Amino acid sequence: MAPTLKLKKYANRRLYDTEKSAYVTLNEVAAIIRQGRQIRVADARTGEDVTAFVLTQIVMEETRKNNALLPIPLLHLAIRYGDNLLADFFENHLQQIMQMYLLHKKHFENQFAQWLDMGMGFANKSGKAMSEASPFSSFFELFGNSPYKNQNKAAETIEDKKE
Repeated sequence: MAPTLKLKKYANRRLYDTEKSAYVTLNEVAAIIRQGRQIRVADARTGEDVTAFVLTQIVMEETRKNNALLPIPLLHLAIRYGDNLLADFFENHLQQIMQMYLLHKKHFENQFAQWLDMGMGFANKSGKAMSEASPFSSFFELFGNSPYKNQNKAAETIEDKKE
């Protein structure tokens, strides 16, 4: 796994990538995270870890695009019961729930792919069996098992007679 990417956050809200020696946008940071890298963001002046703040900003930007992240009743509960309830839930449960969801999703997708493969195999075999069980198969066998082959022979015979 790639080492954690260290970013610096300046007072003007700009993020600085210490590996590339360049400023990056929130969208670029989100893309880095989607590629599987971890980030750590430090305030350039104080050195304070502001990773959670930047990650929350990214989530909020994504939410603004889609117009909703959490259901409104859940947001009301979070405000009503305060930060402690929400922080406890996120720290103790949400990460495990999401990891289990992703694990089950992966297993389901693999199982579904296997079912599709089995279904295609069954369709191919049943199609072959049905063609062999055709009511006209004995008729075609009289002509060498292929009506097209005999059609070509008939055409050759006609050509021979013309000469």
